[in-house]
Amino acid sequence: MTRFDLTGRLAVVTGARRGIGRAMARALAEAGADVIGVSAHLEPEGSDVEHDVVAAGRTFEALRTDFADPDAVRALGADLAARERPVDILVNNAGTIRRAPAAEHGDADWDHVLQVNLTAQFSLARALGAEMVRRRYGKIIFTASLLSFQGGVTVPGYTAAKSGVAGLTKALANEWAPYGVNVNALAPGYIATDNTRALQDDPARSKAILDRIPAGRWGSADDIGGATVFLASDAAAYVHGAVLPVDGGWLGR
Repeated sequence: MTRFDLTGRLAVVTGARRGIGRAMARALAEAGADVIGVSAHLEPEGSDVEHDVVAAGRTFEALRTDFADPDAVRALGADLAARERPVDILVNNAGTIRRAPAAEHGDADWDHVLQVNLTAQFSLARALGAEMVRRRYGKIIFTASLLSFQGGVTVPGYTAAKSGVAGLTKALANEWAPYGVNVNALAPGYIATDNTRALQDDPARSKAILDRIPAGRWGSADDIGGATVFLASDAAAYVHGAVLPVDGGWLGR
């Protein structure tokens, strides 16, 4: 067994139905973890992410939760925390985005984005983190963003939420590191997913983005997998409160 081996671990991946979440779940399974996938519209059986996990020889369970519903998120946390088999790894990846100029960014959009991207993340981390602290073992990985470091354009709610995720990562790490619980975050760069479709389809914006990325390409969801396995593994035992960019060099430019 290597320090990157996750055999016998149980991972919960939110936002697992597609994109980055699906790639994270697949990478964790390929490293040996069994996976519980959670998403608002995840199929009970036969999803693409289930096929990925089972193909890697691991078990998969699908749970459907609307992260815009605080009661549903609290119920999910209570369910997972009370199970006989404890959760070893929580990947808090579920997210959404609403685009509008700040002067036109309505309260409903603001509240929705903050609930899904920040408040729900804290609620679930609180429920499972308490059990991890009790067991003195656990890995929590948030999905932050380049906009945890920068302001972005026409996404004030998303920027506020992802900046909050970076701060929350550090706050929880400060409290839980003494109990053997690693809390860190990944900050994906410009990844070709549904969330960035509007940018990919805008020739001027896409060119401006590519011109800024030293690697010279949009990232793929699979580019996030290796970093996820690292933070979920014993190889990252002394990594606490980090926000790790996976961005093709964007922030170093």
